[in-house]
Amino acid sequence: MNGEQARAFDLGPALLFVPGDRPERLPKALERADAAILDLEDAVSPDAKAAAREAMIAADPDPERLIVRVNAPGTPDFARDLAALERTRVRRVMVAKAEDPASLDLLEHVEVIALCETARGIVRAEQLAALPQVVALMWGAEDLVASLGGTSSRRDDGGYRDVARLARARVLLAAGSFGKRAIDAVHVDIADHDGLAEEARDAAASGFAATACIHPGQVATIRAAYAPSADLVAWARGVLEAAEGERGVFRYEGRMVDEPVLRHARSVVARAGE
Repeated sequence: MNGEQARAFDLGPALLFVPGDRPERLPKALERADAAILDLEDAVSPDAKAAAREAMIAADPDPERLIVRVNAPGTPDFARDLAALERTRVRRVMVAKAEDPASLDLLEHVEVIALCETARGIVRAEQLAALPQVVALMWGAEDLVASLGGTSSRRDDGGYRDVARLARARVLLAAGSFGKRAIDAVHVDIADHDGLAEEARDAAASGFAATACIHPGQVATIRAAYAPSADLVAWARGVLEAAEGERGVFRYEGRMVDEPVLRHARSVVARAGE
């Protein structure tokens, strides 16, 4: 899978987690969100994982807008998850606590989203992004801080601590350097729509392709944050039209325009679905 193919991975901005032992919720999740992440890891208690795998197989979910999060490599449940997936049509897998590129060798036949959520996973993000089967990277805040011995990824004002912001940026840069997509972490405070909106707007402006969420009520906020405003779309259209009659650097509405600015404008138009 080359860089151009990886860039084609685009399910939409709002990716909704669904507990792996509740696959009957998938149809409703897919009505609400752009894609669903059926979670066989944290959302399922250890004593229910076997039943969750069997429920997934029995449900035979449509793979078109489905991601299945499997347990971390090196755990007994990882091997069991992969064996179960062989009995389904699933072709897109999120690997929890991805750290070692070699651990993803068994997944060369599917699209992989490497979830970097430990210190080792963050520092190896570039190596993971370089793998041909990896189409996207995601990062996780709480597991990361726990792996460092910390107690919270956020300050009292709700913003991320510096270590979390560094991890977020590193995953985005690693994904971008190999032409892969980047997915922003979940906002765990379900009632904090203002905070979610602010983070999602920042994610979209920074270059993330999507934000994961844990509640259907967060979907609309994420979609609205990723959708460019009418004013921004009008500016993007205008500057691209003006560029057709220019050579090299030019001035538009008092601002210098060069190729990086034009790439920003093309990204806005693409996000607007034009």
